Amino acid sequence: MLKQLIRKFKPSYELYNFFKRDQLVHNLPKYKKFGLDKKYYSSISSQDFIGIDSPLNIHDRLNSRDNLPTQPAFMDLPKRRQSELLSWSDEGYVILKRFFSADRVQLINDEVAQLDLSGKAKWVGNKMMFAIHYSNIILKASADPELMKIINLLMGKRMELFQSINFLTGSEQRTHSDSVHMSTFPYGNIIAAWIALEETSIDNGPLHYYPGSHKLPYVVNQDYGNSGSRLFLGDKNYSAYEDKISDILSEQNFERKILLAQPGDVLLWHSNLLHGGEPHHDKNLTRKSLVTHYYAEDAVCFHEISQRPTLKRKLDFQQ
Repeated sequence: MLKQLIRKFKPSYELYNFFKRDQLVHNLPKYKKFGLDKKYYSSISSQDFIGIDSPLNIHDRLNSRDNLPTQPAFMDLPKRRQSELLSWSDEGYVILKRFFSADRVQLINDEVAQLDLSGKAKWVGNKMMFAIHYSNIILKASADPELMKIINLLMGKRMELFQSINFLTGSEQRTHSDSVHMSTFPYGNIIAAWIALEETSIDNGPLHYYPGSHKLPYVVNQDYGNSGSRLFLGDKNYSAYEDKISDILSEQNFERKILLAQPGDVLLWHSNLLHGGEPHHDKNLTRKSLVTHYYAEDAVCFHEISQRPTLKRKLDFQQ
């Protein structure tokens, strides 16, 4: 009980953040931009931005079908890639078929196995977190120049790699939006990539998603009674957020799609697209994948549920 109370006590992790200045100063000029009187270590959440205008990104304002063909970088892409990107504004996701070659997929899988064997990075459950900090191979795949070009095009601004998560099996996670975990202000300034590292089927826990759901209002702490106070986080469990999303979907008429991917396929999705993991029916099967998240360089970055500013470690590319 005491441990749980301490975890919800905001000053306890503000003290922790005090010693992480080099990973937190990225937010300071953006706090100033939006008129916030915040220290680099201060608690931050959507409540701090109430009453402040949240400008929309270009393809939340303009339709990608009309705007992308006006961009020189788009016209430089192969025709098949161009056609894959046009539905971004309408659907909130795009699928890049066979973006990574079979050889590169195998290289990534071999590298993940080596990271585990060497002890540099280990599986925690079915996840290997932040392999980009231990592997140049995974870092270069996550920040692939052609992939970054497409991501920047869709977002209409410069994006930067933040996080990687390798999955050994399907997440089986209930439907959610990434925006409540990796949050930004203005809203909508994060994009995710899911990279298939082997074939997915209905038996090994594929992804599901709801096209068009990115246009729904962003769900934040106060929407499910989890705002907390000046000193304490809210007392709701994460399942309360998932229940809220379930209730929202029950009132809508979105189609639920399941992604049956081939190795090397890449799914890019909007920060507010509702998605999750299907049941993993055959426990003898793996479902290897690499998930990466990218923040906009000009956005305040934080974590809505924990009300913490985002710690950003420098990425070290090696030749």
